[in-house]
Amino acid sequence: MPGTASDMQRLYRSMGLIAGSGAIPFAASVSFLRAPSADSTLMLVALSIPSRSLGFAREGDRYAASYTARLELRQGAAIVRSVQATEAVRVPTFRETARTDESVIWQQYLRLAPGRYAMTVSVKDESSIRGATEEVSVEVPRLPGNGLSSPIPVYEAIPRVAIDSLPRLLARPRATVVFGQDSVLPVYLDALGASAPGRVHVRVIGDGDITLWDSTSDLAARGTSRSTTVPIPVTRLGVGINTVQFSVPGQPDTVRTRVLVSLGDDLPIASFDEMLTYLRWFTSPDRLAKLKAAAPADRATTWAGFLRETDPVPGTAEHEGLRDYFARIRVANVRFRDDAQVGWQSDRGTAYVALGDPDNIIDTGMIDPNARVRQQIWEYRELRIQLNFVDQTGFGRWRLNTQGRADLDAAIRRKLALQQR
Repeated sequence: MPGTASDMQRLYRSMGLIAGSGAIPFAASVSFLRAPSADSTLMLVALSIPSRSLGFAREGDRYAASYTARLELRQGAAIVRSVQATEAVRVPTFRETARTDESVIWQQYLRLAPGRYAMTVSVKDESSIRGATEEVSVEVPRLPGNGLSSPIPVYEAIPRVAIDSLPRLLARPRATVVFGQDSVLPVYLDALGASAPGRVHVRVIGDGDITLWDSTSDLAARGTSRSTTVPIPVTRLGVGINTVQFSVPGQPDTVRTRVLVSLGDDLPIASFDEMLTYLRWFTSPDRLAKLKAAAPADRATTWAGFLRETDPVPGTAEHEGLRDYFARIRVANVRFRDDAQVGWQSDRGTAYVALGDPDNIIDTGMIDPNARVRQQIWEYRELRIQLNFVDQTGFGRWRLNTQGRADLDAAIRRKLALQQR
């Protein structure tokens, strides 16, 4: 169902990332940079773990957890490289232990000969038996002397200054930003040697091979290295998966990376059109129609206007309305998962997402356990409505009758009309 960890893992895999299956839903990226000699390539593996997957314990006035990350690369039966590290994580508040975002990052540089490898990535929580493992095939390229490195989405980047040094990067393994929350997506790129290019063309490609952003960036010289960190404006990206492409003017070769613009953690929205289906009970049909009618190249601007029009607290950086709305979708997917294949699209899920928590719930089964048909009556006093959900089967699959569904639809229209005043 939408909003589950498995959906997010499938989305990460569609971006070309490594997504671990198991009790720890990690995501990892693999990037390549030029090494000092032509017979080897520098590979950066960056791993992302949500804090909530680790077992934290109180440690004085803080909370601590530990995990072990392991990489193994093989060619045939031979183990070429093996790296294992046990790391400690300390956070100041209990709330930090429940984060679902990219809160724990581990990364490792490896120097490898070009060729194909089988790579196993493993993560284990040291306080329990929880862990996850994923095995993938990795093709390590031979980078040309004047070629560009892999574009690497980052949080921070300090470029290298010599061919035998390493850039100091804090990679962004999920390659993800949150629309309406993050303002830029920094992407690091470098090249080495006397023939390294001094300028690159940057192009962001969205749905339908539409160019969403087109720019150039200079690669500043630092010793024998040239590099740039391009701050891509999130408002120019499309919701879902985008391709960021770099090329050298006058040369045919390009390097690229895929990035995800999400509406929040645990919401695996892969396209602009899919996002519109999620917003069906957040805003009026007129506003949705305006978003839907926007040309692909205009979607980011139209979306920015939509955010301004619907933000209940314009003075803050966060859009509290969308934050709360998508939080209700996540809750509904769990709370009403027995009502329908997708919890937020069930009758009770629809009412909860669109109208919020009812002011009162009357469960007739609690009043009369012997009743032949169990009912739940949800009261929304401000909207002057009672919704009568019936469990005809006795298995907790609650439904509205035809009139009840019409009453719910009318209440949703009234609430949306009130929000637009």
